[in-house]
This record gives sequence, C-alpha cells and structure tokens, in this order.
Amino acid sequence: MADFFSVLGKKISDVAEDLGKKTEETVEVQKIKSNIRSLARANERDFIDIGKMVYDKFQNSEVADISYVALCEAIEKREEEIERKEEEVKKIKGM
Repeated sequence: MADFFSVLGKKISDVAEDLGKKTEETVEVQKIKSNIRSLARANERDFIDIGKMVYDKFQNSEVADISYVALCEAIEKREEEIERKEEEVKKIKGM
C-alpha cells in the first residue's frame, strides 16, 4: 500500500511539474504574441502615414509614379463622393 502512495505521489509530482512548465510556456508564448501584435500595429500606423504622405504629394502634383497616381485618383474621387453625401445629409436635416 505504501508503494501505491509512493507511485501516486510521484505521478502527481510529475503532472504538477509538467503543468508548471506548460504554464510558463503559455505565458511566454502570450508575451511574444502580444509583442508581435504591437509591432504589427506600429507597422499599420506607419503604412497609413506613408499613404498620407504620398497622397499629400499627389495633391501638390509631386507624384510621378502612375501606380500611385491611380490610387490617389481613386481616393480623390471617393473624397468628392463623401463630400456630396455629406451635403445630402445636411439637406435632409435642413441644415
């Protein structure tokens, strides 16, 4: 009977040790994933800033690359459409 409890105690100890290791691994993985998300968000902000800079240059006729010009023209058209829609809303509201 003492042997049974000795084996049981050893198994419980092993399981607790494995659980502790897995918990540490999980915490470490979550820290790394959080860091990855932070880096990705920073990249997204920078991409947005780059896009705004290119669009500002387009508005000042400083962009020559046709692929940028096409995108900027599409943005410009949507901006104009937004203005028209905002005017419609004002008319409906009687402003």
